[in-house]
Amino acid sequence: MSEMAMSLTALAGFVVGALAVLFYRNQIESSHRAATAGDQETGALPQGVASVLAVLPSSAVVLDAHDRVLRASSAARAFGLVKGDRLMAAELLALARQVRRDGEIRESEIDVAGHKFGQEITNFAVRVAPLGSHGQVLVLAEDQTERRRVEAVRRDFVANVSHELKTPVGALSLLAETIQDAADDPEAVTRFAGRMQHEAARLTYLVQDLITLSRIQGAEPIPTPGQVSIDESVHDAIDHCNTRAIAKDITLVTGGTEGLRIWGDDELLVTALRNLIDNAIAYSPEHTRVVVSVRPAGDSVEISVSDQGIGIPEESLERIFERFFRVDAARSRATGGTGLGLAIVKHVAAAHAGEVSVWSKEGSGSTFTLRLPAFGGTAVVVPPPNTLEAAK
Repeated sequence: MSEMAMSLTALAGFVVGALAVLFYRNQIESSHRAATAGDQETGALPQGVASVLAVLPSSAVVLDAHDRVLRASSAARAFGLVKGDRLMAAELLALARQVRRDGEIRESEIDVAGHKFGQEITNFAVRVAPLGSHGQVLVLAEDQTERRRVEAVRRDFVANVSHELKTPVGALSLLAETIQDAADDPEAVTRFAGRMQHEAARLTYLVQDLITLSRIQGAEPIPTPGQVSIDESVHDAIDHCNTRAIAKDITLVTGGTEGLRIWGDDELLVTALRNLIDNAIAYSPEHTRVVVSVRPAGDSVEISVSDQGIGIPEESLERIFERFFRVDAARSRATGGTGLGLAIVKHVAAAHAGEVSVWSKEGSGSTFTLRLPAFGGTAVVVPPPNTLEAAK
């Protein structure tokens, strides 16, 4: 049984027990006012039940003996489980009737068409139990859509990592065997050793990107933020990518406003910019330009990286920041890309309470823009130290 199911079972057990106690107390008090318990109105909730239901975090519904909703939490109505005095989920209604017939507690999972926050389908772990002796039934439903989504993402991530690691590791193993067989051929050894270096570098980049992504993917605030100079971060990122740019005769150009700062982590910002610039170089033809520009935008700073490359198909724009998603898988692998660069950029932006967006047109290039909160709440130009000293 999963932790969620165990938690739901414990919660439901507590609620059913509490409601049973309240119901029993109500019966005792009623006995002083009536000769038999059968005089109690079957359409009314036992005293105190409404108060218990009001504090439940999960969706809670109480049905009477005729399937009419006596009480429903706000969450149950928000998710569309209840409308007026009717339970809208047919599966839940059938489950409630079974429980009413035999008095046995039942658990299940159901999918309901979403009515909350634009969700298409909402998955619930449900527990249905009898409440008292007048045909009333308690329904508890715990939304586990997000948990299932996270589990699916985790499974896909593990599967993708395994696949990506197999390629360089398998290539290294095969090349090592080939070199061993060609020990008497110096030219072959040199050629295959070069291939081994390429695959080893690819494996190193993949491991480094995985470590970086695992460190920042929780979108948690940066633990020790500080003032970050955009000019220095852009300079460091370009310096790191310069060798690859020179190899393709691609000119790296900077422009825009100088002296802007953000509040964050300089190492993470350089990593994000390096990935954007590396991406621009990898998907650009030779003898072109990649432009890095900076501008103030109210309470934020925008850093854009533009290229004259192949562009991104419109149908791929929504997925471009997914882990291991590649517009051109063959080109990405040939250039040593890991498929994690843009995912890292997205998480770096989230860690800074910012965002990243993309504009692209096939054949015309792409522009990726990082929008990050400015230091001090306003994008203000700070003159360099030598300028301040000269002013004195």
